[in-house]
Amino acid sequence: MDLSQLVADEREVDIQTPSADRRVTIWAVVDDGQVYVRSYKGRSGRWYQDASAHPDVVLWVDDRPFDLRAVPVADEALNDRVSTAYLTKYANSGPAQAMTTPEVRTTTLRLDPR
Repeated sequence: MDLSQLVADEREVDIQTPSADRRVTIWAVVDDGQVYVRSYKGRSGRWYQDASAHPDVVLWVDDRPFDLRAVPVADEALNDRVSTAYLTKYANSGPAQAMTTPEVRTTTLRLDPR
């Protein structure tokens, strides 16, 4: 099974940045076979700041590590699709709505294989 399918099937995943000694549980979504993450805390999120400064990250899905590179996403049409993916996967809940706010949208990262 490929990473995008694993992420699609898991409600939560963990991310670990190079400067962190622990994993952080986050939500991840898939659009067109690509994995995307956002920081619930916006740009003030520690893992997001670390991933922005040092983009080589490890995503843990079902306790399996994947070495990835975090790439910022600025394309508004793509960000709209990622927002839709969050609302769909997380059932349009209050936290899912929070993941689509303008502040959080600015933290969209695509996770590419390294």
